[in-house]
Amino acid sequence: MTARVRWGVVGCGWVTREHAVPALRSLPGASLAAVCDRDRGRAAALAGPARVATDVDGLLAPGDVDAVYVATPHDDHAATVTAVAAHGVAVLCEKPMATSHTDARAVVTACRGRLAGTAFDQRFHPAHRRIAEIVAEGGLGTVTAVRIVYGCWLPPEWSPPGAAPGEVNWRADPVRAGGGASADLAPHGVDLVGVLLDDDLVALEIMRQHRVHPYPVDDGSVLVGRTGRSVLFSGHVSFNTGDALPRRSLHVVGTAAQLVAEDTMGQTAGGTLTRIDARTGARSGIDFDTATDPFTAQLAAYTAAVAGTAPWPFPLDRDLRLHRLLDDAMTRSADR
Repeated sequence: MTARVRWGVVGCGWVTREHAVPALRSLPGASLAAVCDRDRGRAAALAGPARVATDVDGLLAPGDVDAVYVATPHDDHAATVTAVAAHGVAVLCEKPMATSHTDARAVVTACRGRLAGTAFDQRFHPAHRRIAEIVAEGGLGTVTAVRIVYGCWLPPEWSPPGAAPGEVNWRADPVRAGGGASADLAPHGVDLVGVLLDDDLVALEIMRQHRVHPYPVDDGSVLVGRTGRSVLFSGHVSFNTGDALPRRSLHVVGTAAQLVAEDTMGQTAGGTLTRIDARTGARSGIDFDTATDPFTAQLAAYTAAVAGTAPWPFPLDRDLRLHRLLDDAMTRSADR
């Protein structure tokens, strides 16, 4: 291993351009060695001094990449991760693992014995880490419920910041995305509940909505679930909530107090965290690191795992179990 972990990225869309690559370039223990996209021009525009490739073999054959971050459309995740794993290189792939449980299971099999992870950046938001600490310390008493609202405005013609002319909104494509708000946003909450409570969801149902946008995937969904220790979960995810409206909140309810996080669900740093006392109703702000964004924190943690200086605490088998839970709930919803 070199002094810095040498990263390659696959997929040069919005998330990579706006969040992943800036985060990698900011980390003292990481360097961007190579950039891969089927569109060579798009890769070259992002690469700077990094090497450019158009497929995984071209990315990894020179042997100068220690870890790969994958941020392609959802239906490409399984094939790309499997190809990276075949080269024996550590891989961190954006959620969801795949668009079907069968493909997700194949990903886990291909990565067995190798360092591999699913990129759920919300695990690493400093406010969410602080919530997990408070819960573990017993600061809320007995936790009874978690409520999450995570929404945005995503019309059919949406294109991300910095998009090339003609770049399509694949998040509204049922094949490429595997669903709408339920496939793109709901996995964050399903994962985050267990991270906050150290108690994963074991039961989940979903009701999907086709209400505002004329595309074939859901533009809103409501989820209800229960953890192994009987904490209740409710979530509302949407592509039909105006960006100026309150649309990103997280509540963790306990018998002694409730925590309310506002504007922490997302890719950027900051937001607020408030404790409400269950007896008096008194509100007090909770301090946390408001300068570090969740992408930077996530990539720092994975870089440390690749370097061997810290473990990666989220096994793929857990990710697969929760993927199956959501996938089954979506299937039941479609059948109704």
